[in-house]
Formats: sequence, C-alpha cells, structure tokens
Amino acid sequence: MTTLLFDPPPQVTLPVRGSAALWPVRRIFCVGRNYAAHAAEMGVEVDREAPFYFTKAALALQPSGNTMAYPPGTANFHYEMELVLAIGKPVFHADRTQAAAAIWGCASGLDMTRRDLQLAERARQRPWDLGKDFEGSVVIGPITPAAAIGPIGPQRIHLEVNGETRQEATLDAMIWKADEIVRHLSGYYHLCPGDLIMTGTPAGVGAVLPGDRITGGIAGLDPVSLTIGPPDPGAGGAGRRQDRAP
Repeated sequence: MTTLLFDPPPQVTLPVRGSAALWPVRRIFCVGRNYAAHAAEMGVEVDREAPFYFTKAALALQPSGNTMAYPPGTANFHYEMELVLAIGKPVFHADRTQAAAAIWGCASGLDMTRRDLQLAERARQRPWDLGKDFEGSVVIGPITPAAAIGPIGPQRIHLEVNGETRQEATLDAMIWKADEIVRHLSGYYHLCPGDLIMTGTPAGVGAVLPGDRITGGIAGLDPVSLTIGPPDPGAGGAGRRQDRAP
C-alpha cells in the first residue's frame, strides 16, 4: 500500500441540473479572444487562423454564490462572462461531428482576471498565469445536459454588476463555435470526461471592487453569482476603479 506524505486535496466537483450526482472536474481550458468586440476593446486583433488557449487549475474553481476576498497583487480585478463546455467522452483528433457528440453539457461561468497583471505579462510576451490562474479565479454554475439546451447559438449571454448590465450578446457571436473549439483542441490534447472548456467572453469587461455583486447567465442555463469582499489582511488592496479594459 502506498503511503502519501500528506493528504491530497479533495476532488473538485460541480452540480448537475436534475441530478444528485456531481461532475468531477479534471482540467479547465480557456479560449482567448473569441468575440471580435472583446478583442477590439482589449486593443488586439482576432486571430482567425486558429483559436488559442490558456488554462486554469481545477483548484481555482469556487462555487457560484460565494463571497471572495479581493485578490492580492492587483488593482484592476475584472469579470468575464463565458459559456462553459463540459466534455463527457474521450475525444482525440476529432472531426466536428465527433467533437459535437463529446459535449455532454454546458454551464455559465466567470473567468475572473487580474487584468493589470495579465497586461503587464502580455507586454513582455510572457505567460498570463499571474493574471488568469489563481485561487477563486473560476466560478461555474450547475452543468445542464446538452439534450436540454438545443443548438448553441441564439442564446443570450449577459452579466450585471450591482444590477447594472455590463455584458450582453448572443452565443452566435463567438468566432469559434463550440464544436470547432472541441475539434481543434482535441488535435493537441486527449480530451476526457471531466474536462471543461471556457469559450471566451463578449465585450463589456470591466473592474469590480469590494462590495460589488456580480450576476450573470446564459439563456437555458443556471445563472452564476459572486460577491467581492475586502482583501485578506496583509494582501495587496484594491486600487481605483477602471470600468473598462485598457
């Protein structure tokens, strides 16, 4: 019998609509710049040759409805509302039909971002990890089975801060559609049940401060919410608000 030096972290899970069973989270992939208007507000052009990705650790996931401390090291903490794809079968080098069949369900999600750190690293042509992959940087609602959703495209995606709408679009504005993303990503990874793919955010990203409440949703899916609390004692504090990305 193998003895571990310390107890491993518990399995990260998500609720599933209409089921008592939980979804075990394996990996979290994220698509960058998948809405043209968001790319424009970030001051970059869309790469239409192929999607690109970054990742977040499963342990970065926190439940919808939480209150999180304003994170350390940033003065420009941003929300990004996204459609999340849940992979339900192994897929590798898939065609679009196989890729579509591998999407078990979908969820609403928040990609929380330390924007100032992301932009600083981008300017130096370095990885974005400090800006994107940190504790509490992912919020995902319950997963809804694909059969209950219908074709992905016409659904409204939206986000509010303190009740004021900040992001609003439809999923058909995505440059790379759901099956195209899975097909492309499966050419580089053996995608497996439990993998999640965050598909990018529409325009309207902006900063939040302690006391702000974020709510968001996608038509046909359960909503997500997050309240921003004060920084942990000793952590870097919140700076002045920057309501839109530079």
